[in-house]
This record gives sequence, C-alpha cells and structure tokens, in this order.
Amino acid sequence: MKTLLLIALITTLGLSQSIAQSTASATTATVANPNVPKAKWDKTTNDFGKIEQGIPKEAEFKLTNEGKEPLIIQTAKAGCGCTNLKYSPEPILPGKSTIIAATYNAAAAGPFTKSITVTTNADPNPVMLLIKGMVIEKK
Repeated sequence: MKTLLLIALITTLGLSQSIAQSTASATTATVANPNVPKAKWDKTTNDFGKIEQGIPKEAEFKLTNEGKEPLIIQTAKAGCGCTNLKYSPEPILPGKSTIIAATYNAAAAGPFTKSITVTTNADPNPVMLLIKGMVIEKK
C-alpha cells in the first residue's frame, strides 16, 4: 500500500513538473521583442488616373521605420517587366524613411494594375504595393 502511494506521488510530481516546463516554454515563445523594426507605408496604392501612352510615369511609396531596430528591405519585385523599381539597399534606421520608386512604361493603351511585392525584416508577410491607371492613346 505504501509502495503504491509512493509511486502515485512520484508520478504526480513528475507530471506536474512536465506540465510546468511545457507551460513555461509556451509562454517564453509568445513573448514579442519590443525592439523590432516596424514598417509604416504612406500608401500602398498609387492611382495615376489617365496617362498618355509612351510616356513613363513614376510613383513613390514612402517607407518609414517606426521600430527600434534597423529595417531592411529584403526583396522588392515588380510583377512584370513593364515596371522598374528603384530603392536603397541600405538599412532604414529607427525614425528614418526611404522611398521605393516604381516607374511604369505606359507602352500599351488601356487600363492597368501592376503590383510590387516588398519583403522586409519587420514582417515575414510581404506587402503588396499597387500602381494603376488608364493609358490613353497618344494623339
């Protein structure tokens, strides 16, 4: 009887220790770093309205680091070859901004919507920037 009671006590202590460690690990894993970079965009869509065919048009998207560590643009990719990108590869220090410039070549007449996908170290999910408008035939 004493042996069974001792085994039950040891098992209970072992399980409670295991649960405590598991809970502590889960709590530790969910604590967020308050110093991470934080990306703030002035806009994510630029509507050119009507633009004349054959005249390239540039949109600027301002990216500000509102975090406490440097923000890095890991990738920035245009959805097609008709859009060219310019941006600095330098880290964006806390409180500072940079510009991502997207130039659309406006070669084809008609409506358009083009995407730019930007990935930073502030968020594992990329941000989708859009440029859109209507290219009118040159007269």
